Amino acid sequence: MPLIKSISGIRGTIGAEPGCGLTPLDIVKFTAAYSTFIKRANPGKRSVIVVGRDARLSGDMVCDLVCGTLKAMGCDVVNIGLASTPTTEIAVVAENAQGGLILTASHNPRQWNALKLLNANGEFLNDAEGKEVLRIADENDYQFVEVDELGHESSNTTYNRRHIEQVLALDLVDTEAIRKADFTVAVDAVNSVGGIVIPELLRALGVKNIIELNCEPNGRFAHNPEPIPENLTGISDLMRESGADVGFVVDPDVDRLAIIQNGGEMFGEEYTLVSIADYVLRHTPGATVSNLSSTRALRDVTEAHGCSYSAAAVGEVNVTTEMKRTGAVIGGEGNGGVIYPASHYGRDALVGVALFLTMLAKSGKTVSELRAGYPPYSIYKTKVELKPELDVDALLVAVKEKYSGERITDIDGVKIDFPESWVHLRKSNTEPIIRVYAEAHTDAEAEALASSVKEVILGMC
Repeated sequence: MPLIKSISGIRGTIGAEPGCGLTPLDIVKFTAAYSTFIKRANPGKRSVIVVGRDARLSGDMVCDLVCGTLKAMGCDVVNIGLASTPTTEIAVVAENAQGGLILTASHNPRQWNALKLLNANGEFLNDAEGKEVLRIADENDYQFVEVDELGHESSNTTYNRRHIEQVLALDLVDTEAIRKADFTVAVDAVNSVGGIVIPELLRALGVKNIIELNCEPNGRFAHNPEPIPENLTGISDLMRESGADVGFVVDPDVDRLAIIQNGGEMFGEEYTLVSIADYVLRHTPGATVSNLSSTRALRDVTEAHGCSYSAAAVGEVNVTTEMKRTGAVIGGEGNGGVIYPASHYGRDALVGVALFLTMLAKSGKTVSELRAGYPPYSIYKTKVELKPELDVDALLVAVKEKYSGERITDIDGVKIDFPESWVHLRKSNTEPIIRVYAEAHTDAEAEALASSVKEVILGMC
């Protein structure tokens, strides 16, 4: 499997020749390039880098290589051990570090791992910064230090607890309301770090009845770790059998949150952000942001509160940039990623769990009743395969002209907004395809809309 290099990090499968997977040589190369970028951005300062990892099987090996390389580059390392992505982001700021590396392939299967790159704010590198890291790596533009300049490594395993304490301190988290509600909560943590931190968070929130599924952090993922319906049959069955009030599912690095309704049905990843934004806006009115491929329901809920919504290009760094520009009080992505600036600018399933449980406790409703109160939408995803020689950019321009009578957004591909639906077209950077995302009020309407736009595209080829 080819190594996938992007501005947000480097990912690949373990076991291959260099450049065709995340091999030890690739790990050293890109870690050295990243540390070079950090050192050049902070001249005259001893660079401190925080390193955290998820529980996947290759984690120990990758962590040893990363920490050793950072020290060989003259950086000091704060190793926080098994920690979620948002925990690592928080630790970067708390340690006053110059950067951070998260060793996780997120929702990818267990044979994958990755290096995710953070700046001094505990946020992902922007486009220019990420491209500079890739340039440094491609040109081998780095140099290891001499023996007297080697970095040092320290261990700090307190950040899971510190992260939980930060969540508990949020103004909109009400532990007393949650305790009185006496919820029974099921958790599927896919055998990664969520199995450590989510049950501990729930206990701290006052939840006494916790049903744990796949919460041993051994890295042997019990199912495909992407938290989408086809992978979550186990917890759905558990919800029906146990009568639990709510189920929470997190991915291996705990930045995405899926919610299971009390009867075992999916709440819908898209509606994780929608519901939490509804709660936040009731108490702190303000702007909201999601990416162009996320559900229109967030816009509807935001406007129902008399507030403004805006969309960003796909990618967490693009969402956070737009959130800062608009002063948004809540934002995120339709994959279950909640970004709550009152905590920090990063997708955080711990924040999502705490805010959702507070809302649920205060509402007096079941999860199913809450879900029924939000605008009904359905997203359908497909793709158009093209000939390699085709000019995809020119094709997207032609599509934009074809639908010029509709509202068009072209900051990330082409999004066409119709009165009751939308279609978003994005060019793949790795293969000759156009990804097609369509949303309408029903599954059938969304699929039909995607198919009609596909036919238009194929007719232009």
